[in-house]
Amino acid sequence: MGNLVVTEFVTLDGVFEDPGGAEDFEHGGWSFQFDRGPEGDKFKFDELMDAEAQLLGRVTYDGFAKAWPNMRGDEFGERMNSMPKYVVSDTLESAGWENSQRIPGTGAMDEVASLKQQMEGDILVAGSGQLVRSLTDAGLVDEFHLMVFPVVLGTGRRLFEGVHTVSKLRLAATQQAGDSLILTYVPR
Repeated sequence: MGNLVVTEFVTLDGVFEDPGGAEDFEHGGWSFQFDRGPEGDKFKFDELMDAEAQLLGRVTYDGFAKAWPNMRGDEFGERMNSMPKYVVSDTLESAGWENSQRIPGTGAMDEVASLKQQMEGDILVAGSGQLVRSLTDAGLVDEFHLMVFPVVLGTGRRLFEGVHTVSKLRLAATQQAGDSLILTYVPR
């Protein structure tokens, strides 16, 4: 059975919106103001290489599908493009990015549970706030990898804003990554 791993860049106040600056958020690009060091780069590289697939919401999928096909030539970019990708959406017409398929939003949590049963490796979920909240409420998340950056933005979408189910977690690991801290949580 595969593990569903939510992997996010977040601020100290829980904002995960637009860490790379590709959206219209007034504080977009906040993660690039800090050095995640070789430890952070290695963590993200190993995380992707160890994963079997990605699960994405439509907005994150659209952003990734626009950017990643142009980032070839290194092992990370090749892996992002070639690995299986599943996008949860009722509105996406077609999943045209290499090796992608759509999961209809209606009944998606059952489909994700089935996907976990079929997989052996990790299924990574990056960004995809609405999807992460639904997965959390459904109890389908096996690990949270949060790379916490030392900044308080005060505004912006917060990762767990709108979660309806109490989820008790246990801190499983910590790792310094340059200016940031990687926190790994698992359900209790």
